[in-house]
Amino acid sequence: MPSIIPRVHGRVRAFSVAGLALLAAALLFAVTAGFAKDPQTRTVQGSVTAPDDSLVNGAVVYLKNTKSLQIRSFFTQKDGSYYFHDLSPDIDYELKAEYNGASSGAHTLSSFDTRKLATINLKLSSKK
Repeated sequence: MPSIIPRVHGRVRAFSVAGLALLAAALLFAVTAGFAKDPQTRTVQGSVTAPDDSLVNGAVVYLKNTKSLQIRSFFTQKDGSYYFHDLSPDIDYELKAEYNGASSGAHTLSSFDTRKLATINLKLSSKK
């Protein structure tokens, strides 16, 4: 088996290619584990429907962090669905949808809601 031979304080120490591959895999796992989703976060999902209860593709769903006032947005998919992930469980969020001048009322995802996966469906009201 080929080996890489580094010199350490005048001594020869051999590392096999398999040993180096194992070390590289362990380091890669350690680095990517730091980027894994935080188990302390939550997700909100749902769908947007028109006044006639049909699913709306391309509606904009706004998620407002009521603490920082930061707003994130998501365009609904073909099936009218949306989702936001990595949300803090300690913050209230307001959700609202808009499409072609119609909008839904604001809905709140409360910090008292302990679900890791909350479902909030939004219904558009008729244009005014």
